[in-house]
Amino acid sequence: MSEKQHKAEHRNRPSGAAFRAFMGRDWAPRSNDLPPLTEAARYAARRREQVSAAFPGTRVVVPAGGLKIRSNDTDYVFRPHSAFAHLTGLGADREPDAVLVLEPRTSPDGASADGHEAVLYFLPLADRDSEEFFADSRVGEFWVGTRPTLASAASELGVATRHLDELPDALAKDAGPGGLSLLVVRDADREVAETVDAVRGQVGLTTDEASRSAAQEADAVLARTLSTLRLVKDEWEVRQMEEAVEATARAFDAVVEQLPEAVRRGRGERWVEGVFGLHARHAGNGVGYDSIAAAGEHATTLHWIRNTGEVRDGDLLLLDAGVETDSLFTADVTRTVPVDGTFTPAQRKVYEAVLEAQEAGLAAARPGNRFKDVHAAAIEVVARHLLEWGLLPEGVTLEQTLDAEEGQFHRRWMVHGTSHHLGLDVHDCALALREDYVEGELREGMVLTVEPGLYFKSDDLLVPEELRGIGVRIEDDIVITADGHRNLSAMLPRTADEVEAWVRSAGARG
Repeated sequence: MSEKQHKAEHRNRPSGAAFRAFMGRDWAPRSNDLPPLTEAARYAARRREQVSAAFPGTRVVVPAGGLKIRSNDTDYVFRPHSAFAHLTGLGADREPDAVLVLEPRTSPDGASADGHEAVLYFLPLADRDSEEFFADSRVGEFWVGTRPTLASAASELGVATRHLDELPDALAKDAGPGGLSLLVVRDADREVAETVDAVRGQVGLTTDEASRSAAQEADAVLARTLSTLRLVKDEWEVRQMEEAVEATARAFDAVVEQLPEAVRRGRGERWVEGVFGLHARHAGNGVGYDSIAAAGEHATTLHWIRNTGEVRDGDLLLLDAGVETDSLFTADVTRTVPVDGTFTPAQRKVYEAVLEAQEAGLAAARPGNRFKDVHAAAIEVVARHLLEWGLLPEGVTLEQTLDAEEGQFHRRWMVHGTSHHLGLDVHDCALALREDYVEGELREGMVLTVEPGLYFKSDDLLVPEELRGIGVRIEDDIVITADGHRNLSAMLPRTADEVEAWVRSAGARG
């Protein structure tokens, strides 16, 4: 549930009966119109059917999570747990403390039946004569606006709805040995997980440390199943990814157009971050992760999110950023551009090596290949260039450096992987087993990144001086198709010549 905020003793809000009655009267009636079933909810229903088939006769509990304190009485913007969003269709800022329960169906005689009924427990809109209406700064209508009613949420999502207060009794009903078992997504909400654990103990599902440990292992299987379920995207999810990438491309264009201003103003990395964030927040829910706006030597730090540096002519700017849509699907794109519109010979040398590696990775991204084949194809190109440039240990062959056990010397200059799944999380499906992820076969509908790079730190004495301080990454988002893949971010320039023309054209417009 939501983290408890500190109670400010100095505040003195009126709470008398006369004031409360005054606050609750003479409001225009609320509309009784109900929203239509959303497209997102229709697809979420199909996913719940898959979960139902995987856990027959089991009560499945999927919390949204609660509000997290940023500082004192201010909260972070709420984002529901990805499993909850995936199975309900609810996106940005919806609904703190809510819990989706997949309730096993029973026949009229009380026997078990096929499938589950989806029930959403949440805090519905309070009546205007309640203290919550005007006094609760976290959920009150005066403070955060109107929230759905039980009826409107049911209409929008196509599920049964109940008040959150009913959840504990609902979890205990018919549970126990010979009855229903319980599973919960533990990391979504600690207090809900503790409530489930307490119910298990009360109804005799857990009686000792061994049974408690077994129950938590079963919870881990649920979480892994829900994460793995997102490996293959349906057509609605692919459309969300397309929207996220298109918005990201527009934001990249805006950043490139603003490069002269980033140089002029100073602390230009923050200007770049701000320009992208403005477009991300306007087009969707915001950024899908902290933007990396790394100029010059900062581009050699893989997750440079401080963004405190200067943007200077003659340097490269590595921008790794993605727009998150209101449905919470995020893009993840990287472009490395010369700030003044022209690569130096050394910068171009590194850039074209990375581009060649990316092309190799993209060529390997097709059905029937394994996920790890994308990295293998790209990293072989990286290793070959490093060998040709004389950076690998003397006498080492390409085959030796590619050896997973004894080699890998090239990874000094590219320590990360080439690809990851993408969707509701920027690193989606993170709980999937290695056999389903890294060793898994690429299938139509999978969405992933292809993002090789080379990073030569300024204090790396193994590197020729002309290459020190150069960091390059090129990243695109692709969807696997029946006969290969489709590059969702192909609208953004990639070759060195295209990138130079992009920056020069934007600079001329600015």
